[in-house]
Amino acid sequence: MPVRASIEPLGWENAFFGINSALVRPDPAAPELTIAALEGWTRVQAKIAAAETGTLDALQRLGFSLVEGEVDLALSVAEAAPISGVEIANITDIAPLRRLAAQAFAQSRFRPPWYAAEASARFYAQWIENAVRGTFDHQCLLLRAADGTIRGYVSLRELNDAEARIGLLAGRGAGAELMQAALGWAQARGKKRLRVATQMGNTAALKRYIQSGANIESTAYWLYR
Repeated sequence: MPVRASIEPLGWENAFFGINSALVRPDPAAPELTIAALEGWTRVQAKIAAAETGTLDALQRLGFSLVEGEVDLALSVAEAAPISGVEIANITDIAPLRRLAAQAFAQSRFRPPWYAAEASARFYAQWIENAVRGTFDHQCLLLRAADGTIRGYVSLRELNDAEARIGLLAGRGAGAELMQAALGWAQARGKKRLRVATQMGNTAALKRYIQSGANIESTAYWLYR
């Protein structure tokens, strides 16, 4: 089957990574996707629902390769018990948070051979800095150890009047507390649902989200050409 899709430049990613990349968006009203249309780009990404096997097969015939599976989950925001010791990250926390995020998310879809070896670490370090500054995710919450070091953090973004989304969440042994902190943040803003996504292969994160009350809403695959 042919794939009909638009090809949209990824402006922010192109500037950040220094490559000429685009995203394929399936659209029955768009022209048929061809190899000639794809060859003008250094990298072309596609995120396709796991159930759309025909589209997945067609993209692989066009030279796309499977890079990563993704699971999207959602939790109902009920009354959350307050968590002691939760802080809003500030500018002075950016340097240690950047180091932690670079280590925690070093393996992702921004990895070799598709991107430079340091690209993933640099991308997530910038993500958490932007969250602290409120320029992507709206806020970053953190937990500190007794010695003042950061033992866990979660970034959060308001999507609309009813929903918020977790961006990055990391902290060995602090997952349950961070989830409660995120739910409390969403509740305080009148949200009804809290969304979060993770890699299919990240079974520890999936287990934590499900134990915290999340339900799987959708699965998808990232493919690159």
